[in-house]
Amino acid sequence: MTAVLEVLVWWAALTGIWLVLISTVDPLELLVGSAAALAAAALARAGRRAVAHR
Repeated sequence: MTAVLEVLVWWAALTGIWLVLISTVDPLELLVGSAAALAAAALARAGRRAVAHR
């Protein structure tokens, strides 16, 4: 449950940054940005866990 919450927080933050940086919010751009943010959120969690277990 903690992993899901962490990825959700990362995803929300990255999606929010994406929405601030784009000029026009199309449905396609929102979908692509959300998908990219989800991938980045999963990688951010993996990176944080890798550093924490050193």
